[in-house]
Amino acid sequence: MPEKWIVLRNCGVIDPKRITTYLDRDGFKALKKALAEMPPEQIIEEIKVSGLRGRGGAGFPCGLKWELARKAQGDEKYVICNADEGEVGTFKDRYILERDPFTLIEAMAIAGYAIGAKRGYIYLRAEYHHLLDLLGKAISQAREKGFLDHFEIAIHEGAGSYICGEESALMESIEGKRGEVRYRPPFPPSRGLWGKPTIINNVETLMNIPQVILNGAHWFNQIGTERSKGTKVFSVSGDVKKPGVYELVLGSQLRELVMDLALAEKVKIIQVGGATGRIIPYDMIDTPLSFETILGAGAITVFDESRDIIDIVHRTIEFLAEECCGKCAPCREGTEVMAEILERFSCGEGVERDIGVLEELSNAMMLSSLCGLGQAAPNPVVDSLQYFRSAYESRIRKN
Repeated sequence: MPEKWIVLRNCGVIDPKRITTYLDRDGFKALKKALAEMPPEQIIEEIKVSGLRGRGGAGFPCGLKWELARKAQGDEKYVICNADEGEVGTFKDRYILERDPFTLIEAMAIAGYAIGAKRGYIYLRAEYHHLLDLLGKAISQAREKGFLDHFEIAIHEGAGSYICGEESALMESIEGKRGEVRYRPPFPPSRGLWGKPTIINNVETLMNIPQVILNGAHWFNQIGTERSKGTKVFSVSGDVKKPGVYELVLGSQLRELVMDLALAEKVKIIQVGGATGRIIPYDMIDTPLSFETILGAGAITVFDESRDIIDIVHRTIEFLAEECCGKCAPCREGTEVMAEILERFSCGEGVERDIGVLEELSNAMMLSSLCGLGQAAPNPVVDSLQYFRSAYESRIRKN
């Protein structure tokens, strides 16, 4: 299946420094239509009918999130674009921001009108500091053209914390606090930034909004699978000949992305969704890319037959242990213990009971961790034990 560009439709076509080139491509027509012809409730209904789900990994229905914020009590509400993109192997949002900042601005303005917010924030990853000037000038141009008369957008730079990609830690960061996850409920649509109703969508999710408004919910709803509507943008890296950013219709096979587009050879495993994503062996390469199967945030890392599975999982868990915010014990202690056990296996010093401990620890972390990091951190361990158990067993110390 060839690529289908909805999110990337303007990338490489417009000049990201000149709003006139965006206007020539129907730029801000969706915002004009929304403000002139559609009550906020109708916009939200369009987003709900479209079936658009969050592209940051969790896949929460976008329209439902907006509806909850719209109905929440309070005159002060916020829209946040999550441009933190700290997941290992992801660079699609950077690619989008570098080439089409105007669609994001238009989408945030539509979101603000829909939920009744007058202010929004772009939470920009610290490593993307080079985009600060580009985004700032794009916002200024939109303001000068009168597109932001009802909505103010500010940029907040992160400080390099992986956990701030999690929405509650992100809000803590904007408020000037240490980036730690919050206990939930309450959830952001009812009580988010500074205790006010807030919607948080990542860059890719928002990039779909203007096209849904212009073309209609049913147009978008016809693309993809029954439960996975639209397209997905993927960052492909690792042992491939053509690493890069690709946009495919949801439901496309993993093989089409990895083998046909990125030109991988002698594939051993594919990690889908970043550090906390799933590990897919080569014999499952025909798995569809959808919310029903595997997806995550869009990071696709390919490893060929020369790679060692235990080394990959060990380095992944070490990273997650380092980036854990430390607030809850299951994640804080669990990732450290996992890293210690995997270190033993890496050195050929594992013992028989270590495999059982890894399995029990994985179950405990998935059930009791406070946020998605701890709940998903065991995924690489669980998958590698399922598909490559013999690799662990061969590293058990013989007494």
